[in-house]
Amino acid sequence: MVLKNVAPLKGGYMITSIVGFMISAIYVFPRSQTWGFTFTIFFTLMFVASLISMTYGPDEAVYHAGHMRERKKK
Repeated sequence: MVLKNVAPLKGGYMITSIVGFMISAIYVFPRSQTWGFTFTIFFTLMFVASLISMTYGPDEAVYHAGHMRERKKK
């Protein structure tokens, strides 16, 4: 099954959000509640964005690496 209408973010983006959330919750929040809360919210939003990018999207949202090469050939 080929998924044509998916434009996912890279896996590193999701890993960064998970690790950032853990570091913010475990190390930053106890030292500074303001910065800990801010970073926790930021990395939570990054994680939600990575989950949303795994869903189907319209054809215009698809990022195709060979698209510019094909356009130049014409």
